[in-house]
Amino acid sequence: MLTKEEVVELLNPVKDPFLHITLQESGGIKEVTIKEEKKHVSVKVGISKTNTGEQMQLQQEIVGILKRNGATTVGLRFEKLPDEVIREYQAAVEQEQESTLMGGNSNTKFIAVASGKGGVGKSTVTVNLAMALMRLGKKVGVIDADIYGFSVPDMMGIENRPVVRGKKIIPVERFGVKVISMGFFVEDNSPIIWRGPMLGKMINSFFSEVEWGDLDYLLLDLPPGTGDIAMDVHELLPSCKEIIVTTPHPTAAFVAARAGQMAMKTEHEILGVIENMSYFVSKKTGEKEHVFGQGGGKKLAEVLETKVLGQLQLQQPYMDEEEFAPSVYQEDHPNGKEFHKIAAKVIAKIEG
Repeated sequence: MLTKEEVVELLNPVKDPFLHITLQESGGIKEVTIKEEKKHVSVKVGISKTNTGEQMQLQQEIVGILKRNGATTVGLRFEKLPDEVIREYQAAVEQEQESTLMGGNSNTKFIAVASGKGGVGKSTVTVNLAMALMRLGKKVGVIDADIYGFSVPDMMGIENRPVVRGKKIIPVERFGVKVISMGFFVEDNSPIIWRGPMLGKMINSFFSEVEWGDLDYLLLDLPPGTGDIAMDVHELLPSCKEIIVTTPHPTAAFVAARAGQMAMKTEHEILGVIENMSYFVSKKTGEKEHVFGQGGGKKLAEVLETKVLGQLQLQQPYMDEEEFAPSVYQEDHPNGKEFHKIAAKVIAKIEG
């Protein structure tokens, strides 16, 4: 059975989720009680913030450590660390945050690309808007924040994986755009089953643990709807602006309005609406055929009190045997030209 000394030794390296220092450094292990006959361990732990999702994760981590080392049952109590301890280490945390993308010294503009439902081309818009901004001379990064439906690496033809340098993850660069995606960290396209707090921690890591360098724009491909990830982004990035993607179908526009209204509630500025799959140009007649109906983008823009930034036709990128990137439109492609116009409007709105 574990001794008190062994419990302390096992838990000393565990980190406070907010101060990013070990429990040994913070003096966070307050009390240890052992009941040998029942193989029960009770621990009182001091952390900087209690009753949070991070506390739940920490609880699971500590219970796992102790059970793997001989405890049958574990009892945990949490209390807040003394204010003087928190103040001592908080300054270092804030200084570190200042040097990251979320710090006050960053000039990076954040744009979240959202939709009410899946399958409307939100990731395609994210990738090609990033490409268009890059072609206009901007330094651009993309976070594939669609944790369950990550697709940006495949769309851009990315085969490499990020490398770790020191304590930082180096994003993969393709066509001059820096990319980080959950897809880089999942083997064999395995499904992901995570709880909300774990998802939030991963998104936070994409900002704080990735060496983005000097970026003008960072685009976030959000999961469809208004779930945990969207909420985390709203909380992490109060200055983030949003683009809402829909198709011309009225139902798609109605659903997309939910994502837009969430942005409005959190005081995120909506840059506009992009209507994807707006029409198909017949090769025989040269006329536009509205396969998925008409008016969805305009109707959505009216509901959200914004404008339609652009309308994209149903057409594949040109075949290119030299550079495999199945969803990237070339600069001279009709949709490539439309994305160029959209990017110019976005720059004018944000920087004008």
